[in-house]
Amino acid sequence: MIVRVFRVITQPGKRAEFEDFFRNTAMPLVKSQPGIVSVTAGTPRPETPDEFCMVMVWRDLDALKAFAGQDWRNPHILPEEAVLVRERFIHHYELAER
Repeated sequence: MIVRVFRVITQPGKRAEFEDFFRNTAMPLVKSQPGIVSVTAGTPRPETPDEFCMVMVWRDLDALKAFAGQDWRNPHILPEEAVLVRERFIHHYELAER
């Protein structure tokens, strides 16, 4: 299984607008994908007031590629999201067995 950690820092003044998008568009979209095992979202804290994250666990690389495309190593950004985000980061890991 593949762990995909996606973080964004919003544009100044765009936190509320991004949070609405994050909760009502991005999360439902990811949760509906075939091959998604789990999704955990994080919202800003006082020390990181404009930063959000989403931690996804995908069944395998094929499932992740079906969602993110052949360019899966880069963040998957929707057009309406792009104007709200100042920086984006993506990291991938193998899921450590318990």
